[in-house]
Amino acid sequence: MSSWSCVLKLDEHRRTTLGGAGALCDAVRAGADLRIGTAFRHNEHIDVASANGELIREVMDFRITYLLDDRWVAGIQNLRMPVALPDGFGPRASMSFFLYNQDGHQAIARPHLDGQPATGAVGPSPANEHADMPRYHELESWDAGTNAPSSNFVYDFEYFHYYVRDQWEQVFAHRADGGVVSGSVEALADAVAAGSEVKIAVRGLCEDLSPASELPVLEPSTDHEVFIHLGACYDYTQSKQLMASANPVVRTRATIPLRYTSAGWDFGWLMPRTDGHVARWLCDPYTLRFSKSAGQYAIRWFVSR
Repeated sequence: MSSWSCVLKLDEHRRTTLGGAGALCDAVRAGADLRIGTAFRHNEHIDVASANGELIREVMDFRITYLLDDRWVAGIQNLRMPVALPDGFGPRASMSFFLYNQDGHQAIARPHLDGQPATGAVGPSPANEHADMPRYHELESWDAGTNAPSSNFVYDFEYFHYYVRDQWEQVFAHRADGGVVSGSVEALADAVAAGSEVKIAVRGLCEDLSPASELPVLEPSTDHEVFIHLGACYDYTQSKQLMASANPVVRTRATIPLRYTSAGWDFGWLMPRTDGHVARWLCDPYTLRFSKSAGQYAIRWFVSR
């Protein structure tokens, strides 16, 4: 029996047919995992020259989730590479950082990993019309020809199904200065020692992201939490401090709906600590150069039940 519950359904016009965004927000706020199911025709979405009109049902995991203004959910795929159905992978090595909002707005950022030289400049690009794909509506295009093109779009899938799995319990929360808000480090450490998985919600993680100086700020960043799974956890038993190596995170400027903008996103790794310190090793997607930084953040810590 599946441990996943569908809390929101949208039709191809992105109208609600079941549940509601409030239930989705409540679940993600409490730490729930997110998966989104859609459906499309092979010759409408994969190969428009094909005679194969087979319906394909897709379900995707969104290991990075955003809660924006405490009322809006979006998810980003942080581990996906481009696939070319039904046989293999796309033509260039890259990441496929697909982004889905609770209202069906979508986006893609694609940092290339193959070292080919850039042919374009950072900045707005003409939106593609996709005349051969009438269900594909590209809204904005950025940085075409660079190492990290992105776009925001709507694809009219047959449906959007938002699934959540509530298997998390918040056991500790602290302010950016490490001051305790609720729970305890001891409860967190005991759960880790017993084998529990750990997830964090970092408030304001993307506040320092802004477009390049010559590009306009489209709107101010909104209040947000970013939910990230942790890998290795380290409990310092005498100093009563726990730290961890987080799974890769994709950051983008926190707006509603969530989307990508030129020079307004990056990706990398974090090492959070229970005193609010977060070490960051972030990659510039245009150059693939990594830089180290650190900050103090309010964090909520969840453990698997």
